[in-house]
Amino acid sequence: MDRDQHPVLRFHGATRCVTGSCYEIETPHWRILIDCGLFQGSKSERELNYGAFPFPPDAIDAVILTHAHIDHSGLLPKLVRHGFRGPIYATAATIDLCSVMLPDAAHIQETEVDHLNRRNAQRGRPLVEPIYRQEDAVACMPLFRGAKYGDWMTVAEGLRVRFWNAGHLLGSSSVELEIDGGGTSPMRIVFSGDIGPGHKLLQTDPQGPTGADYLVCEATYGNRDRPDVSPDRRRSMLGDVVRGAARAKGPLIVPSFAVERTQELLVDLHLLMQTGEVPRAPIFVDSPLATRASAIFQRHADEIENGDVLRQALISAELRFTDTVEQSKAINRLTGFFVVIAASGMCDAGRIRHHLKANLWRKNATVMMAGYQVQGSLGRILLDGARRVRIQGEEIEVRANVTLFDLYSGHADAAELMAWILARGPVGQSLFLTHGEEEGLAGLGERLKGSFPEGNIIKPQLDDGFRLSPEGCLPVEINHARRLKPENVGRLDWHNDLSRLLLDVSEAVNSAADERGRAKIIRQMQRALAAQGD
Repeated sequence: MDRDQHPVLRFHGATRCVTGSCYEIETPHWRILIDCGLFQGSKSERELNYGAFPFPPDAIDAVILTHAHIDHSGLLPKLVRHGFRGPIYATAATIDLCSVMLPDAAHIQETEVDHLNRRNAQRGRPLVEPIYRQEDAVACMPLFRGAKYGDWMTVAEGLRVRFWNAGHLLGSSSVELEIDGGGTSPMRIVFSGDIGPGHKLLQTDPQGPTGADYLVCEATYGNRDRPDVSPDRRRSMLGDVVRGAARAKGPLIVPSFAVERTQELLVDLHLLMQTGEVPRAPIFVDSPLATRASAIFQRHADEIENGDVLRQALISAELRFTDTVEQSKAINRLTGFFVVIAASGMCDAGRIRHHLKANLWRKNATVMMAGYQVQGSLGRILLDGARRVRIQGEEIEVRANVTLFDLYSGHADAAELMAWILARGPVGQSLFLTHGEEEGLAGLGERLKGSFPEGNIIKPQLDDGFRLSPEGCLPVEINHARRLKPENVGRLDWHNDLSRLLLDVSEAVNSAADERGRAKIIRQMQRALAAQGD
């Protein structure tokens, strides 16, 4: 194969951060994407969702989707809106989940943009458009094509694809690509997707092929080893948190990903209440998406581990699925101990923000983060110990007990990632580490150093590209300006700094002893701003 015939792999997301997963492979005959996900986290990264794709959407021949989580699937409707008409290959369960998750993402965007535009109109600022609308999400669904684990499919000329169970989420996959070598051995590239941990309540252990030429692997928890906790031990530890909330006689608020994390929590809460290990109390699932996703999990219960227990949990007497906004608001008029599970899991959108506004200031409230909190998200800011936060333009004092319970994570930890990578060997050429912040990438890279030749572990930056050959890979020139400076990816940005400054100024002014002290602080700020203007 001539050099110009070798495929080029480009990294359009999930580089030095854990969202926006999107990889492009181009040959002279076709262009495909692996995932097309939404960016989350800092406002600078979220703004990438509104910009143009770094490729022409109508030039993409197909999309291979590893799983339904929004950071992997969430820009598919935008891709269709801007001209993509090819097939989207995914497992049947992933297609079912996308049928509710993508319209829900569109609804959240439309709702939040409506609220923003009302504020913009009052302030004389220009109105904005959502990233996409619900009709774009609906237009996606006829493009999906079902795939079965273990079956090879021809996706384009000289390209075969096979899905492996990644053990991360219902329907989640690692993806194996086989590219015709034009008379030589085919090139094999494996994309991990998100790898599930051991002891995952509803999933089997992750699988995958061996002997790839190139491996692209996530590193979300690349620097972290979790305790080896069995499902029974995890349930017992959850019981400690629940009993603590009950003793405080206040609500237990759980920001949770609506798909799978919520269902896992419901199983364990159901079992704890059934056995009397924690007090019986109402459990509110305040997420229309979680409600619809739970119905999909019921339909697929025979395909997942502990499916019978999940069915029982979903019809338990304590469980209440809320639907309307009025029902959601009514929850916060209750007193005493109860449980609320609401999306989003990182507290950046959805109904959870209303529950946080209503409860963060209460000393008897408990907020339990049940998963990874990306840098710049409200969930991460709370875990980092913020005393005051801004939610929907309002300042909220944080007096609640905020805790992290990360034993429901859908991601393998460092030891499990290393074991999965080594089980894929021998890797003929390079390992690309993605879907991790700097600490995760560095930690996993250090562990793997002795298992790969020097220079064969690559940590790409946003929009980097590499030409892949049987002898190795070489960087290619980026054919457009980088959409975000590397130093601004996976970091707090100026929007976070501004929010912190506004909170600090407000606290300083309110803490001043008298009117004279407050006026002095304000004059100092005014002089500083005037000096900056000069």
